[in-house]
Amino acid sequence: MARLYIDNDMARFTRKDITLVDMELYDGRKFENLEPRRLFPLSGLEKYITLLDEDGVERGIIRDMKTLPEKERATIEECLDEYYLIPKVTKITDCKEKYGVLRIWAQTNCGDVVIEIRNILHGIKLIYGTRVQLRDVNDNRYEISNINELDSRSRRLIDSFL
Repeated sequence: MARLYIDNDMARFTRKDITLVDMELYDGRKFENLEPRRLFPLSGLEKYITLLDEDGVERGIIRDMKTLPEKERATIEECLDEYYLIPKVTKITDCKEKYGVLRIWAQTNCGDVVIEIRNILHGIKLIYGTRVQLRDVNDNRYEISNINELDSRSRRLIDSFL
């Protein structure tokens, strides 16, 4: 079966649940309970979004979210935001390394946290020069969207570990 690529206004999406949508194509075909997922969750935030049915079968791929009409794009973005909920670090108040564990006290858009990282090489990743992903000992993920937007003290604290 050939892949179905979704571009422009060829599909209408209706939010079904927190992370589910129904899709109706311009030719009348309907697909229910589809889960939007990023094929490239770190680098392709708006490109190549797969739409999986309840059995995990791919029913379509959105090549580029920017081509979708605003309403359709917002529906897909809401589902992706719920599924990929990653707290955004807005400020770092302290960093200490002891016994091979790095502890980062931070403020996020979801509240204050202490991020514990055992392996700095695997737990802190600089992505495209300005974005930082942190992964703690419990496999929770946190993100600094742009390290250049951190205050100077926060930047000094994290710079030595990048």
